Amino acid sequence: MGSASLIQQTIEQLRHHAPFDRMEHEHMVWLAERLKVSYFDKDEIVLSPEQGVPSRLLIIRQGTVVGWQGTRRVEEAIAYELQEGEFFPLSALLARRPVNYTFTANDDVFCLELGADEFDALLRMSEVFNDYCTRRIANLLEQSAHTIQAQYTQSTTELQSMSSPLSEVIRREPVTCTPDTSVRSVLETMHALRIGSMVAAENGSPVGIFTLYDVLDHVALPQIDLDQPIIRLMSKNLYTLPPHAFAYEAALLMAKEGIRHVLVTNQGKLVGVVSERDLFALQRVGLRQISTAIRGAHDLDTLKQSAKDIQQLAQNMLAQGVAAEQLTQFISTLNDLLTTRVIELKLAEARQKPDWVEIDFCWLAMGSEGRFEQTMTTDQDNGIIFRTPPDATPNQVRERLLPLATHINVALDACGFTLCKGGIMASNPSWCLSFEEWENTFSQWISRGDGSELLNASIFFDFRPLYGNEELAKQLREWLNGRIKNNRMFLRKMVENALRNRPPLSLWRNFLVERTGDSQNTLNLKINGVTPFVDAARIFALSLGSNETSTAQRLRAAAEAWRMDKSETEAWIESFLYIQLLRLRLQHQQSSKHEAPSNRINPDTLNGLDQHILKQTFRQARTLQNVLEKFFTF
Repeated sequence: MGSASLIQQTIEQLRHHAPFDRMEHEHMVWLAERLKVSYFDKDEIVLSPEQGVPSRLLIIRQGTVVGWQGTRRVEEAIAYELQEGEFFPLSALLARRPVNYTFTANDDVFCLELGADEFDALLRMSEVFNDYCTRRIANLLEQSAHTIQAQYTQSTTELQSMSSPLSEVIRREPVTCTPDTSVRSVLETMHALRIGSMVAAENGSPVGIFTLYDVLDHVALPQIDLDQPIIRLMSKNLYTLPPHAFAYEAALLMAKEGIRHVLVTNQGKLVGVVSERDLFALQRVGLRQISTAIRGAHDLDTLKQSAKDIQQLAQNMLAQGVAAEQLTQFISTLNDLLTTRVIELKLAEARQKPDWVEIDFCWLAMGSEGRFEQTMTTDQDNGIIFRTPPDATPNQVRERLLPLATHINVALDACGFTLCKGGIMASNPSWCLSFEEWENTFSQWISRGDGSELLNASIFFDFRPLYGNEELAKQLREWLNGRIKNNRMFLRKMVENALRNRPPLSLWRNFLVERTGDSQNTLNLKINGVTPFVDAARIFALSLGSNETSTAQRLRAAAEAWRMDKSETEAWIESFLYIQLLRLRLQHQQSSKHEAPSNRINPDTLNGLDQHILKQTFRQARTLQNVLEKFFTF
């Protein structure tokens, strides 16, 4: 690029932008020496699919560039808006394919060019540059995560990471015995080594586990024969995870199954034992403690306290940097347990009444709960599916169930799950239906496919069983998948409805905000941010006949089925999860200030990095919508 002073000036300019701000000096010198300057007039095409495989990387030095699809450049077609410091076309260069968009100078534009071969050389040379190019969104999110954790430094020092693999959590080599070892010998070993469990193994494979709680249940109280083989007292219902599984997965398993130990196995061989104490010894509020309290609750007051503990645990995990996907799974899992316990208690009360008749039903979770994507603030979206016995009508069964459903909805409201303003609750006769009535309702929505039906579909089609006869929900899911999978007309209507909700970015890369009652310019992170990803993932899943309900898993399943670009798919998922993280942070801040919960945020309150990432995520949402439209255009 010429003289040493010009090279240094270029380096200093690039240092203001990622990833150049973190690259080694020698790599920056190498890059600057090879850059060439190019100029583009306003509205001049910079790159297009017709030009074939791109031969250069372009770094914008001055001006803005827009990427658009279609034959006309209109705002609705804009998918990319790039400004100073950004570079393109990464995906096309990495894959050695033509670009998918036409890139046009939005004003007078100066770019720095790097040849394709030199781009490849820089990828091999600089780990920072390579990491940024191949994991752009993920890389930005990691930077944001570091910022978040810095804000919570005081609390994170006391919290154990939940993103560690189990291989790092294991504290010692597993202590084992043979199945025929005596109870006495096992107790002596446990006492001498101060361990809380013993695993029986045969040829390195676990066959049973004995814990301190078994000592109380089977040994201390009954005063049994201590010389009998330990295998007679051991639990043979073992729960295992591989070494590469994360700590949060073990925690979820403990909460779901009500256990205190998870065996870590590699190809069937025992490599360690992870206990509840290992995972939560440093946390003030533990997942296992909360789940135990919920399971043992006998009154609503106890469950109210558990609901508060769930909120506290969620805040702790947010502080320690637990990823949004895992955090929302944690919240949803504990909320499932709490809801289940509420149902059990209210069902037990109903059974005390002389006129109670047992009914074959299933409580359905819908909306964000159905997707395992609940945040710290959530309302109720639920329903009931029941089987009508031969000697009754659906109305008769419904009349018996509605009082129970009302008691459950009211109790959940007392625990912090507010009543749904739209009435999407099991206590609403419209959503307490027999199997056949659900079929008829869904059939009408699919046949008509107008505005209200499509809105209902976006909530109800994310259902999953939570309590009761799960087979009813599974059969309904199979029926629904069969009706929609090849129904291109209905899928197209869903696509058209989804595309009406465009990400809130203007042509000039500014946020499209709304003026709310408090006169602040805000955008809705749920409707404008999360929903475009959720809607697209749902449509993909329905067209595949997939049973997945979570957005991330739906997108991954679609990518595998249709051989989509994995890096592009992961960018969508990372973008979706980032907005979820923003929602969690916002709700935490609102809770700390005792403010009313809301998904509205003023983007001006975000730091520069988060503003940049949020714009990137909205662009990813636009890209996903473009892909969605292509898949279902006919």
